[in-house]
Amino acid sequence: MNFLWYIIIGILSGFVAGKLMRGGGFGVVVNLIVGIIGGVLGGWLFGLLGITAVGIIGNLITSVVGAIFLLWIVGLLSRAVAR
Repeated sequence: MNFLWYIIIGILSGFVAGKLMRGGGFGVVVNLIVGIIGGVLGGWLFGLLGITAVGIIGNLITSVVGAIFLLWIVGLLSRAVAR
């Protein structure tokens, strides 16, 4: 059941991150996938910083931060390749 929550939170965070990163999103489907991967990345980054997410809201914040970071990195790489 926890795995299902991680996917739902990841999808929601990908959507939120896509909206917050105006112009940095890559469409609904890719943003949802980025949200799921961003959840893992956010958990890893917060773990390095010693920050613990508590509850669904904490996990959502962690996932959104990870997804925004991932969208930012992907945007930088796509601009570098386009040059």
